[in-house]
Amino acid sequence: MVENFDGRLAVVTGGGTGMGRELVIQLAAEGCSVATCDLFEDVIAETAERALKEAPAGTKVTTHLCDMSDAAQVERFRDEVVAQHATDHVNLVFNNAGVGGGGSFIAGDRGEWERTFDIDWGGVYNGCRSFVPLLIASDDGYLVNTSSVNGFWASIGPGRPHTAYSAAKFAVKGFTEALIEDFAVNAPHVKCAVVMPGHIGTDIVLNSRKVLAGSDVGDLTDTDIDGFREQMGAMLPDTLTNDQIRELIKGMGEGFRDNAPLSAAQAATIILDGVRAEKWRILVGDDAHRLDQAVRANPEGAYGPGGLDLLNTILPGN
Repeated sequence: MVENFDGRLAVVTGGGTGMGRELVIQLAAEGCSVATCDLFEDVIAETAERALKEAPAGTKVTTHLCDMSDAAQVERFRDEVVAQHATDHVNLVFNNAGVGGGGSFIAGDRGEWERTFDIDWGGVYNGCRSFVPLLIASDDGYLVNTSSVNGFWASIGPGRPHTAYSAAKFAVKGFTEALIEDFAVNAPHVKCAVVMPGHIGTDIVLNSRKVLAGSDVGDLTDTDIDGFREQMGAMLPDTLTNDQIRELIKGMGEGFRDNAPLSAAQAATIILDGVRAEKWRILVGDDAHRLDQAVRANPEGAYGPGGLDLLNTILPGN
């Protein structure tokens, strides 16, 4: 079992905010050196600053700019890690980077759909291609890939298509499970885990708009707003102005973060505890456990009208 992370080297993708940031902070606090990447320099710099305040002397935290959907950038990130940490191996890899988006395959924007899929699945694939050889080069490696409850339930409720994110998260889950046997045969000293969080208090809603639309919520264009109107359909009153919708989107993102049943810090602790216990399947949050049980109990009723009943079983107070 992994009793502690002291003296090890970890790679954490998407470390600028949310669970990624908290993983970096908690790992560093235990004396684990970390290389972490993000798309945005300001947030990843803040992560490193906060992590080093809690870290014992000698702990090294390096920051890197990387779009995980771009294989060449991921390879550059890997080369930077090797050079800056003067190493030929890493002990832990947390493929955590992700965005939400790409709701409808049929009616949605193809560019947004593919960008979402390329980050959420392609980022994990590229991360594994570049860093798994460094895990194998260690004497004890652990690969941790972040999927989602949408990796076993491809829905956020009836009437709201959720195809790109769900398809990507199903791919991450299946790929990681397949690696269990692959590692057992070809690299038995390396283990892997798939992480499936429920509702965690992060900025993923706000950050996803920034990544996919290229701007903050307040700067969304009228064309972006038209797309949001189409996505929400009858659930969005026609009387709302575009500025009111911008405020609504911002409020939704802040509410997702602030009203979650589990904080990003709590989620990171659960993930690291799962790694210590050498679990290969890490459900994060009571809602994730309840949803897992509900889908397994009635897979035929997971979609359509029954999907709302299933969603209600995981909401707090139900």
